[in-house]
Amino acid sequence: MTRVAIVTGGGQGIGSAIAARLVADGYAVVIADNDAEAGREAQRALGPAARFVKCDVADEAQVGACVKAALAGARQLDALVNNAGLARPARIAVDKLPLKAWNRTLAVNLTGAFLMAKHAAPHLRRARGSIVNIASTRALQSEANTEAYSATKGGIIALTHALAVSLGPEVRVNCVSPGWIDVSGWQKASKRKPARLRAEDHAQHPAGRVGTPEDVAALVAYLLGDEAGFITGQNFVCDGGMTRKMIYR
Repeated sequence: MTRVAIVTGGGQGIGSAIAARLVADGYAVVIADNDAEAGREAQRALGPAARFVKCDVADEAQVGACVKAALAGARQLDALVNNAGLARPARIAVDKLPLKAWNRTLAVNLTGAFLMAKHAAPHLRRARGSIVNIASTRALQSEANTEAYSATKGGIIALTHALAVSLGPEVRVNCVSPGWIDVSGWQKASKRKPARLRAEDHAQHPAGRVGTPEDVAALVAYLLGDEAGFITGQNFVCDGGMTRKMIYR
């Protein structure tokens, strides 16, 4: 029986690479994205195993409809990848950050993951499925003036272990925190630009290079699979070793 997965924010970037990896692994994938252009483009690229559903994950009615759509014609829901997120507003001083922008970032990045888990949980329980949340190394370290984004990513890690305890043993819940990932090749066509990476960008990583969306997708695929059956409630940092590197200037 074909396994079914929902990937939020699956139209481009890391989410698109995750959707592509899961299709390659034999899943039927629902690409849930608020960007119709990106979502339809990703669906065309992935073929009949992928289906696009327009969804703003901060809207509970749309989330409920998305989960129902994923189950249409399917016997069960096996996997949920909460990847959708906003990185903007970027680097606005905390005393200048509008409350509206703060609330929208929390609504999409954190509340969206909660809502998707809430509506998917009964179906994942029946399938003994799995959730993977996508956080960020910004949950562990910060650049100045990134309060909204960093707060949501820290919240995602805490939400992960809370869900793992609440939904276990039927559902495993884990988290991946990517570091510097070059998504230039995974953007929608109208937004795609060549990568602008310097030798020093790669060299500063203990792994010797900047990460790719495929790196994250491979880890997500493992965590969703049966071989990770004894792993739950964990956060996995995928950053080429950068958060372990001490830098003195």
